[in-house]
Amino acid sequence: MFTIRKAKDRGHANHGWLDSYHTFSFADYHDPRHMGFRSLRVINDDTVLGGGGFDLHSHREMEIISYVLSGALQHRDSMGHAALMKAGDVQRISAGTGISHSEHNFSPIEPVHFLQIWILPGRAGVKPDYAQKSFAAAPSGQSILVASGKGRDGSIPINQDADLMLAKLGAGQSFQHPLAAGRCAWVQVAEGEITLNGQVLRAGDGAAPGEEAAVNVSGRKPSQVLLFDLN
Repeated sequence: MFTIRKAKDRGHANHGWLDSYHTFSFADYHDPRHMGFRSLRVINDDTVLGGGGFDLHSHREMEIISYVLSGALQHRDSMGHAALMKAGDVQRISAGTGISHSEHNFSPIEPVHFLQIWILPGRAGVKPDYAQKSFAAAPSGQSILVASGKGRDGSIPINQDADLMLAKLGAGQSFQHPLAAGRCAWVQVAEGEITLNGQVLRAGDGAAPGEEAAVNVSGRKPSQVLLFDLN
């Protein structure tokens, strides 16, 4: 069954400094029909105004991935990491037994736009960890592995049997991602407009193409796409 989650149907919270759209239930937005997809629990499409940000707060037992689309995000955490994330950067926090962190817009003026993703861990009680890598130079017209359960091919390791792919597509560019037996995909359009196995999706839309043998994605406009390969 082909499932489409349209951008306009997502949960929405506007806190002034933060404008956030929730693909799945999050915080005060609760919809029992949209509690996640397999181990994928949260996809938040966040825009933080200049000078705004998330003050120090804590997490446990969650794999938290952020992908910056535009602007810059300042990170600090209880393990002593201080990092600046720019467009094209992927950050992974394995919260494990517990970590506190803050994320603030580095600019006092310009907004920062990023996707915040939560994946349920494959096992509890791991030591907290932090990683960050830039994919700003990722080539157009193909999918790139950015995070995986074993950190394959230079990707960021996560504590779950899941692959996260990034594809930057120009109009007319396409890629195919085969799915092994028993696995499913979730595709999230970060920017632009694509065709997914014959269905048109636009920025903010997400979809699970069902039990297909492969995921076929074509760019209708310049686009950025995240593909989650999940067990």
